[in-house]
Amino acid sequence: MSSDENHLPPHEPLRKRGGSALHIGPHKKRMTSSNPLVLHGRHFGRTVFALCNYPALLTSGILRLKELQDIPVEDYPADVRREHRVFMELVDSYPGLLERLTNGEEEDIILVGELLGKGASGARGDDTKTLKSAVLEWLVPRGQVVIPPLSRNIKSDRGFNHEVTGALLCPAGLDWSNAETKQGLKSGEIAVRGDQWPMFLYTGNIYDPEEPWKGLLRSEILIFGFKHVFTSPSSVDREPKAMRSGNAYLHGMKSVRFSLSSSSVFSHTDTITDSDNFYHSILDLLEDPDENEEVADLMMWWMRRVFPNSSSLQHSISKNSALSKIREKHAILQERATAGAT
Repeated sequence: MSSDENHLPPHEPLRKRGGSALHIGPHKKRMTSSNPLVLHGRHFGRTVFALCNYPALLTSGILRLKELQDIPVEDYPADVRREHRVFMELVDSYPGLLERLTNGEEEDIILVGELLGKGASGARGDDTKTLKSAVLEWLVPRGQVVIPPLSRNIKSDRGFNHEVTGALLCPAGLDWSNAETKQGLKSGEIAVRGDQWPMFLYTGNIYDPEEPWKGLLRSEILIFGFKHVFTSPSSVDREPKAMRSGNAYLHGMKSVRFSLSSSSVFSHTDTITDSDNFYHSILDLLEDPDENEEVADLMMWWMRRVFPNSSSLQHSISKNSALSKIREKHAILQERATAGAT
């Protein structure tokens, strides 16, 4: 990238990794013109990994590639393996990026990371801005109204300050109808960590402590949030056109959670939303090998709900089609080969 496009001040060397790159770092506003890296950051932040410190991710990833010549990735801790997977997805998704990073100076690596981060941050800001108003339409069944009414532009009356949003954000395992619990959540006396998942993640906002997987990540409000972000606001009641979902529904989940909260500005240091911990705790579950069967069922549920007409879900073949004839011919040839072998 030419030096006259972005004039950057000197940066401190980042040869030592201080914490995971898969957490948002300090946000620095920088005047940069829109370019393909910014646009790719918007896409990557929405569909692959939502919360990321891109300069640190790239710098750590390049250093790790050298280390992997002597140390297998399996020997790294789980959080580092996740970080490396995200890094490889990023460089594989943008032609020529890995070559540019490996051959470039450290300042260029940081610049690329800041441009990607600018795109991801912009997408996150756009989504939370539009969802702030849209989410109000999904809080109660159609035809009903939220009582007391909620402002579309001011969030201070949301979160645990309102009966409806409080019930949705109440951690699974706590009873929102209990006056003492409700008051503790409102006052902050009961601190909610990100890994205490809210009720709105569950179908019908019902959590079964004996079956904690039952209904998890299968709520209607998550479907609405996904469609609103990745297709258009009007598609909430329609099937969206096909797209590669990846971790996209997790981005919608995070955005919906923030929209329900009383926080006015998204921040990784916000102790109220604890977004980093929330996001990573969900990923920890979905990437746990012991949960493969449940996760596969969850992915299929999402495919059926979001893309009911997807070709991957249609198993029957039309009669007299070219595909059916090919399959029939293959079956006949295989049957003859089997008969000849015996």
